Amino acid sequence: MKRNYYSLLTMLAITLGCSNLKGQTNDDVINLLINKNIIKQEDADSLRSEAAIKAQEQKEKQKSFNITAKRGIGISGYIQNRFQSLQEAGKPDANDIRRARLDFKGNVTPTWEYRLHVDMAGTPKILDAIATFKPYDQFKIQAGQFKIPLSLENNTSSNNMEVIERAQVVEALVARNRDVIGNHNGRDIGIQAFGSILKIKGSFIVDYFVAGFQGVGINTSDNNEPKDFGARIVIHPIKGLDLGASYYNGFNRFGTIVKNEIRKRVGGEITYTYNIISIRGEYIQGEDGDFENKTGYNHIEREGWYGQLSCYVIAKKLQLVGRYDTYDPDKDKSENATTNVLGGVTFFFNDWAKLQVNYTSRNESGKIINNDIIGAQLQIAF
Repeated sequence: MKRNYYSLLTMLAITLGCSNLKGQTNDDVINLLINKNIIKQEDADSLRSEAAIKAQEQKEKQKSFNITAKRGIGISGYIQNRFQSLQEAGKPDANDIRRARLDFKGNVTPTWEYRLHVDMAGTPKILDAIATFKPYDQFKIQAGQFKIPLSLENNTSSNNMEVIERAQVVEALVARNRDVIGNHNGRDIGIQAFGSILKIKGSFIVDYFVAGFQGVGINTSDNNEPKDFGARIVIHPIKGLDLGASYYNGFNRFGTIVKNEIRKRVGGEITYTYNIISIRGEYIQGEDGDFENKTGYNHIEREGWYGQLSCYVIAKKLQLVGRYDTYDPDKDKSENATTNVLGGVTFFFNDWAKLQVNYTSRNESGKIINNDIIGAQLQIAF
């Protein structure tokens, strides 16, 4: 009977002469029905309780919320709290706010959009600051600060990754934590043309990205005359399968002498997703240096790859992941590579919150060191 009352509130109010319901709340309608002796107070209390429950359910399902601004704007973000237990002797366990990010996006016209993406964890910094002109799906152009078109994992947002840490080769060769130019979160300042082409049966087969950068990283003024070039292409030959290749060529001042040194990268990638299973792999080769010293010209060649398998054992709730990850920072030296074997589990509380737990077995060539890592990361998105 309660559900019948709830569904007939508006109809009853109109029948009783309240035809103009604009601005009226459920509570207003319920009070009207009480005044007309149509329902009793106890029925009204039940209706209010049911209405509150339904409103809360709708709020939890809501995907976006409006704010007041001169133009339409969307705000999203996430917080990641990370705990690490380092097995190596003398290394303390640690807990930190890994990321605390705000992402502002909007359109000023149908063909112009913007994005401002900032990280408030540690020292606050701008990650992305982009103006995009998008006249066609086949051709768009953006300028500002954004991710370089190199590597699948580099261009995967941190809040969408199946594991807590990126692969060694991505950290070392894609302007991240261990790159020769330092940690720039895989980004730089420049201009990029991109789009999707070759549409078959309603879907584009090829995505392309071609960009030029200043080559010194984020939030930094340029310090050298040469510019860097990057390109990436991703092909979707069949449903669920993505094949990609990347190329990067730059000149940077990262050595001990003030001179432009080369920084080259070549990569290949593959992703296949079928139902609850996802397979991902990536290979990147890099070359740094090529500067003149007493022995002539010198450079360092580096390479690495990873393979990853993830699977949902409970749909949208529990995911298992395994990854093999190896990296050689100098191919001319023997017993120089490091191999990580990772096993992990992710529990999704809902669409906005998840807990990731990873165990990484670290193995250095020619060494026996107990430096495995147990990591846990709680993420809340909004």
